[in-house]
Amino acid sequence: MIEKTIITGLGEILWDLLPEGKQLGGAPANFVYHIQQLGFQGYMVSSVGEDRLGYEVLESLDKRGLDSKYIFRSQDYPTGQVEVEIDEDGNPEYNIIENVAWDYIPYSEKLDELAHNSSAVCFGSLAQRSSQSRATIQKILQNTSAKCIRIFDVNLRQNYYSLELIEDNLALASILKLNQEELQKITDMFSINGKEKGQMRKLISRFDLDMIALTKGGQGSFLVTSQESSFLEPLDTKVKDTVGAGDSFTAGLVFSLLQGFPLEKCHQNANRLASFVCSQDGAMPSLPEKLLTQIS
Repeated sequence: MIEKTIITGLGEILWDLLPEGKQLGGAPANFVYHIQQLGFQGYMVSSVGEDRLGYEVLESLDKRGLDSKYIFRSQDYPTGQVEVEIDEDGNPEYNIIENVAWDYIPYSEKLDELAHNSSAVCFGSLAQRSSQSRATIQKILQNTSAKCIRIFDVNLRQNYYSLELIEDNLALASILKLNQEELQKITDMFSINGKEKGQMRKLISRFDLDMIALTKGGQGSFLVTSQESSFLEPLDTKVKDTVGAGDSFTAGLVFSLLQGFPLEKCHQNANRLASFVCSQDGAMPSLPEKLLTQIS
């Protein structure tokens, strides 16, 4: 039996406290959930508290068929929570609770093997707001193979980022994924002028990136490399909420890149997944068989 390709998400796993109730979330957790649905072996590296919400995280992962062996249990910090409000256009606003378990992800030797065996790793800036999780995440990235896709899903939230942090992570990444607002903030940080595509190519050159993925909500999305680019309008979708849509876009992109699909096909697949998630409640809907067939 051939072992499944291993894909890893690094960082926050938490409960999104939505108006209709709590839902499992965190950008890397959403990513890993969709990667697993696409047929890969997804692992989440994070930490939860030794509390009721922590046990509910592990139970929820088990129900979704996700292995929690790289999720640590903290006796000192509670399980993460985020208060989420949805505006009239379906866009989320977040209040991210501080000093929680995923701020203190410990490093252990078993993460060395996971890093070496991962074909792709997704990581963001939010989970690196504390020094311990930042050190763990960056050490894992440094221990990946040269062929590993290291996708930096920026996730600039509140004041949990700095020029130094963004610069360090871009140096470790092979792909940058961000939204329109985040592109503006990052190009301002590095004093990069020009139009969007030109700004992205300057970032690619400066940090030796393979690709940048830019999501623009209702205005579509871009994939840009040093040589190619692809722009797609969003699919015609009745939006329920956009929570987790970007994470599913990332999952569709990584899946497609590992299949060796051309840029346009990679983009179409990512767009399809994100559009479907926008049409559903929450970040982790089950993907229908018809959609899985379309993107294979």
